[in-house]
Amino acid sequence: MDVLDADVAVEKRAQWEAFSFALLGDGDVEVVNGSHEDADDHTYTVHVEGGIPSDCTCPAFEYQSGPCKHMIAVAIREPVLEAASRERSVRADGGVTLDSFATEDTNENECWCDDHDFPCFDCYRDGQRDLPGDSE
Repeated sequence: MDVLDADVAVEKRAQWEAFSFALLGDGDVEVVNGSHEDADDHTYTVHVEGGIPSDCTCPAFEYQSGPCKHMIAVAIREPVLEAASRERSVRADGGVTLDSFATEDTNENECWCDDHDFPCFDCYRDGQRDLPGDSE
């Protein structure tokens, strides 16, 4: 994550927005931003090279400096990054289920965002975590 040197606002959006992922093969990950009403217009491909998201097809990556929120979203979701980084078989429909990449000792109540100050969208929506500064 430090290698990408992302802006704090970009990191927060990558944690907060409702992304879904599909492995496309050859280190490519399709990233769909379900936070938008028309998610099809917010679907991009992030390429992972050497375990690090290296580029994205979104306009923000093309026209702004630094990594975009889609690259950070892939980087902070370890199962997605790990799956994109290693040799894998891709389903006929172009994606894989990430359940096959879970380790046996993973507690199903744990989330990748537990190690971050800002909760992911799913944990916030489901009431598992509050936003920083929310009264308890």
